[in-house]
Amino acid sequence: MKPTLFVLAAGMGSRYGGLKQLDGVGPNGETIMDYSIFDAVNAGFGKLVFVIRQSFEKDFKEKIVEKYEKKIPVELVFQELDKLPQGFTLPPDRVKPWGTNHAVMMGKDVIREPFAVINADDFYGRESFKILADYLKTLEKTENKYCMIGYRIGNTLSESGTVARGVCETDKEGNLTGVVERTQVKRIDGIVSYRDENENWIAIDDNTPVSMNMWGFTPDYFNHSDDYFVHFLEENAENIKAEYFIPLLVNHLIVNGVSSVKVLDTPSRWFGVTYAEDRPGVVMKLRQLADDGVYPSPLW
Repeated sequence: MKPTLFVLAAGMGSRYGGLKQLDGVGPNGETIMDYSIFDAVNAGFGKLVFVIRQSFEKDFKEKIVEKYEKKIPVELVFQELDKLPQGFTLPPDRVKPWGTNHAVMMGKDVIREPFAVINADDFYGRESFKILADYLKTLEKTENKYCMIGYRIGNTLSESGTVARGVCETDKEGNLTGVVERTQVKRIDGIVSYRDENENWIAIDDNTPVSMNMWGFTPDYFNHSDDYFVHFLEENAENIKAEYFIPLLVNHLIVNGVSSVKVLDTPSRWFGVTYAEDRPGVVMKLRQLADDGVYPSPLW
């Protein structure tokens, strides 16, 4: 059975100032999502599932779904604030989405096979999709054995300033044991460094793995998500800014010995659009990839 690609596209891109998932940045107006889907289809994924807000369903179907539904099965699911477990109600002041793992929960009724989770607005690279697809194909009929693509930190930095990165810690088998959030990472005199709690800059190896939200799960992950969301709400229902992130649940499952997460190394270079100022650099990179023949132009 081919794995499914689950694309998180429900964010409205408030910092970027628009619906960046539909922004054409490729040489022929391709979105970053288009490149991810192209790479995923060629890597052997067999179905696409998008989680979006229902308010932009029409635009999304016209600009995204119609391009792919004749090439690969496509499903849409919706993340809304009021999709809560029985016994919980939406706090009246809550406007912020419940987070990435809440978005993942929306796929429970349409995903029955191993699946990858990615952000809609990140460029991950074709090698990453091939590595992830090959690994997910080995997980059929298994439970509690997950994976993530570990990007080499030196391949994820910005030329315009510091970035925040989740630095991965692994055991001798290459399984994830924890993620340490480093909020300021950049190159200093050519050396990747992060600012620690004492405001000192600490050098870190270029090949240190970091999480860029490219995960691989099996369907049992949905049950874990449902169960732990109840616990999350019991502690955070009145906190209008608290978010149920994927690493929150993953860390809980690892610490309690329920699941393991294999960190898969990739040579791919990551890039994305976080702020409007990032857009010209992304346009230039995608143009160069087309000029070098890495991708056809137009993409499809």
